[in-house]
Amino acid sequence: MADPSGNSPATGGLFGDLARLFGKGGGSDAAPDTGPAAAPVGVESSSPVGGGSAGGSLAGIGSDQMSQAFENAPLAIVFADRAGRVLAGNRMFCELAGLGSVSPQAGLALSDLVMAEDAGLLAEATGQALAGSPPGHPVELRMARDPELVAAGFVRALQCPDETAEEAESAPSLMLHLIDVSQRKKLEAQFVQSQKMQAVGQLAGGVAHDFNNLLTAMIGFCDLLLLRHSPGDQSFADIMQIKQNANRAANLVRQLLAFSRQQTLRPRVLDVSEVLSELSHLLRRLMGENIRLDMRHGRNLDLVKADQGQIEQVILNLAVNARDAMPEGGALSIATETIEIIRAQQIGSEEILPGRYVKIEVADTGTGIPPEVVPRIFEPFFTTKAVGSGTGLGLSTVYGIVKQTGGHVLVNSEGGEGTSFSILLPAYAADAAQSAEPGEEAEARNRDLTGAGTIMLVEDEDPVRLFSARALRNKGYKVIEARSGEAAMEILAAEEEPIDLLITDVVMPGIDGPTLIRLVRERRPHIKVLCISGYSEDALRQRIAEETGIAFLSKPFSLKQLAGRVKELLDS
Repeated sequence: MADPSGNSPATGGLFGDLARLFGKGGGSDAAPDTGPAAAPVGVESSSPVGGGSAGGSLAGIGSDQMSQAFENAPLAIVFADRAGRVLAGNRMFCELAGLGSVSPQAGLALSDLVMAEDAGLLAEATGQALAGSPPGHPVELRMARDPELVAAGFVRALQCPDETAEEAESAPSLMLHLIDVSQRKKLEAQFVQSQKMQAVGQLAGGVAHDFNNLLTAMIGFCDLLLLRHSPGDQSFADIMQIKQNANRAANLVRQLLAFSRQQTLRPRVLDVSEVLSELSHLLRRLMGENIRLDMRHGRNLDLVKADQGQIEQVILNLAVNARDAMPEGGALSIATETIEIIRAQQIGSEEILPGRYVKIEVADTGTGIPPEVVPRIFEPFFTTKAVGSGTGLGLSTVYGIVKQTGGHVLVNSEGGEGTSFSILLPAYAADAAQSAEPGEEAEARNRDLTGAGTIMLVEDEDPVRLFSARALRNKGYKVIEARSGEAAMEILAAEEEPIDLLITDVVMPGIDGPTLIRLVRERRPHIKVLCISGYSEDALRQRIAEETGIAFLSKPFSLKQLAGRVKELLDS
């Protein structure tokens, strides 16, 4: 027990003061220091707590039992005088405050136990209690020994009748009940953070969708201009610069969508070793001269099905982080191998199901990550770099990409000994011939992308619709344009000519893409459909799960990608 005075509970001291404070009943004075009956919280052996006025509810409880109740209470209890000096505290209080014991002679102030920023809150609460105000909302205090340790509780004033002014100054005048709410505060903070990041993710997805529409028009009209300007033309280089910068912007948009896990993945069957070999030249330039790059490719490596651009982004983000962790130079190693998980494993928060995986390990010899930081490294906007040196989105983007691909990210770090990230991607058993992207496959097989047929194009963004219609008409198709789902239904009601293909945006005001598809197929059940959108294909598939025969083309797309995808669908 945290004995406040060095005396045993039965010999008086502070508990004698408490006995005098609580032991008055029916006008009789307590005599706490005259014998072994003095109670630790003011209970005389001959009367219940509070004397006759207590109603006898605690009659028969002796001083030893009250001492045990005080000491073993499941919440922190502390007594202080009017000046806020600690007089007594139970075991839970000592643990909360980081004290071995409590002694009135130490002159420890309550304000010394909390953060300086919270001392004002404590002073306000004690002032209100001494002024006789009833307890209001609990006061939350961060403990000085650990700012992440938060206690919440009430401050109550103790009445001291018949005390002289001098005695009242040193007598117990304040009682605090405190509960450790650190875990609750952490959960609240995590919930707020998750809500904030969900909102930021939705904002990022919406912004990226709008940008994808703009970039589709920019890239598309550049393609139309390039049809009229040969490589020897003076304007050709300018147009190519515009298109290349638009493609760079498209990559930035994909990173935004990767952060919000809404990006449209373009999965292909890939050999990871080939991807890393193509990336090695860029990695060497990024690392600089004082960092050695070592790449080791595993033998008989399984294939994976993933978006090549996103996998490259994962490796680049990890490599940049490794470089920043080695300011004095070092070594970065990237190794691949095929592993097989026999039984489901729980590694940290990652549950890895049985199966074959391609493992990409990115390890550095840098400063390492402190253990207390490791649980937060994948949080968006969390960074340990200096202000202006990082966005805090690098590792969160890595996590988003890998999880959306169906993989796992594991981290192992030792302070001063470097960090190792392991990316596990599910192995893909199908033929590598499926690696071509839809549209590009048709373009590769058919250099002539002209065709014939009637296409209905439904798109609410005028620039995207105008470019797409011009591009398809240039390839020989008849195009019927509609700027909304309602306009498309009116045209279909009056149009008797068969329509070979419906191209529709997914997100539109009024009748959106999935709704339009269902309405059109009620009248023309065999019509082929191509959906175009800046959002992910997964989001579309969830909304049209019962529909079949629907193809998808993600924005931004080029003239050749659009023409190739259309030809592929109409020829199938």
